[in-house]
Amino acid sequence: MGRRIVTRQLQAGKPNPPVDRYADRLLKYIPADVVAFWLAVNGSIQSAGDDVPKSTLLWILFIFGVFLTLGWTFKQTQEAKKKPAWTQIGISCVAFVVWVFAIGGPFAELSFYTPLYGSLLLLVYTSTVALITPPEK
Repeated sequence: MGRRIVTRQLQAGKPNPPVDRYADRLLKYIPADVVAFWLAVNGSIQSAGDDVPKSTLLWILFIFGVFLTLGWTFKQTQEAKKKPAWTQIGISCVAFVVWVFAIGGPFAELSFYTPLYGSLLLLVYTSTVALITPPEK
């Protein structure tokens, strides 16, 4: 199974992958590999001593994670003779931001942040994002 979301099935002679349904799109939209990277980064930084600029490191690595999500999803969704899957790439980047917000990370330092908001945002985003079928063919 490729990482690119399949939106239509051709009637050609060779076998085609089935069209992705809600659960398939959900799995392909969430950049689990980059979220795992973030969990390792966040845990390492949070467990460091007080002499480490934790907030600065978290913001730098968060921005790195967004660009990593963009590049990695771009690479994983490339297919010959098809335009880039920009909708899927954008949704995956936002998904990474939502996951980091839910975990806390650098956002925990902001005055408006409450873990409840992160949890609710994660639930709403994750349950609705898979309703989007990307227009790219």
